[in-house]
Amino acid sequence: MCQRVFRNFDPSLRTQEKAVEYVRALNAAKMEKIFARPFVGAMDGHIDSVSCMAKNPNHLKGIFSGSMDGDIRLWDIASRYYLQHLTPYSASHHVIADNLSVSWPPRCCTWSDSVYRWTYSCIMWYRLHQLAAYVWKNAFWAVDHQCDGNLFATAGAQVDIWDHNRSQPVNSFEWGKDTVISVRFNPGEPNVLATSANDRSIAIYDLRMSSPTTKLIMRANEDCSCYSYDARKLDEAKCVHKDHVSAVMDIDYSPTGREFVTGSYDRTIRIFQYNGGHSREIYHTKRMQRVFCVKFSCDGSYVISGSDDANLRLWKANASEQLGVILLYQSGCIITRIPTLLQLLPRERKNHEYREAVKNRYKHLPEVKRIVRHRHLLKPIFKASALRRIMIDAERKKDERRRAHSAPGSIPRESIRKKRIIKEIE
Repeated sequence: MCQRVFRNFDPSLRTQEKAVEYVRALNAAKMEKIFARPFVGAMDGHIDSVSCMAKNPNHLKGIFSGSMDGDIRLWDIASRYYLQHLTPYSASHHVIADNLSVSWPPRCCTWSDSVYRWTYSCIMWYRLHQLAAYVWKNAFWAVDHQCDGNLFATAGAQVDIWDHNRSQPVNSFEWGKDTVISVRFNPGEPNVLATSANDRSIAIYDLRMSSPTTKLIMRANEDCSCYSYDARKLDEAKCVHKDHVSAVMDIDYSPTGREFVTGSYDRTIRIFQYNGGHSREIYHTKRMQRVFCVKFSCDGSYVISGSDDANLRLWKANASEQLGVILLYQSGCIITRIPTLLQLLPRERKNHEYREAVKNRYKHLPEVKRIVRHRHLLKPIFKASALRRIMIDAERKKDERRRAHSAPGSIPRESIRKKRIIKEIE
């Protein structure tokens, strides 16, 4: 029979408590690196570059992917097999699937010069059939569906709002003459959507109003950084997220909203905290080429990436999290192995929580900080990062020398959060 042990936590009786906790924090940081195995597996089947992905928040293990040859596939993340694929063709030309959106009730949209709509069975997952096709006078560059509603938006020469039951847009917005290349609805506010255009602008639209709300024009479009803004105050970025060495191609937030994942042209995937200036994780493989799309799984435990080498890859959101294996049998033979997160015992869970707590408590100390921040990089990325640091440092020194040889106050200092913003239009 287990006896409860009473301990006296008087600091005078435990003079080495901080030293012991520091050693435990150091060991916890090292063990995290030892058990870091982020890559779960690859999902191959496409024959061209994977250009887009879409997920349904009501289904945990299903995800759609589209490639440059117009092939659209429905995948089962648990088994890493595709369940259905279809290739829409136009009467006049070959379709390229470059944007997908999933709604509830479950519908899938993709674009070319037309928007197609399919339904799929919520239970069987492998039954798809086309419901409708929407054609308009301009080519569509992007599409997104409301999280709760019958409206979806397309972007191109203008922003058009469509209803499932109508063959023409119910509303249209136009601000400037540049092509709109992306559109996204706000999950919390179904009537608010944001777009980005070729003129380096970000615009916010409200469907309850007859005109656009706000437009922000930035200086650079491929400066390897991500910018987080408050939609109520766009004159300053809330945070600048750095570390990539090439253009960021896609971004997706976790279901909790506390983290987001980015895919870049530099062949890496990075995970950032919502208020962190630098990434906490970087994922890469030797065979993975330029990353065009990334998604968090609906439970936030995994990250899915699509790249130029026609593969989807499955990663753990927490690199050191333990995985178990579920074996599926048929007629006494193993037909597949499905990775899954382990259900820890209460004692083991408390041990993990304690190690995480002591690591966070001593993460400011040099040795623990060095181990936690260390990441292995590919040689081209390492050299590009070093070259980028040299260029940023040279630009900073040039500004300091120009300011030192100018009249006082003639060259004001600009915060990096405001430096990239040209103007805000309302």
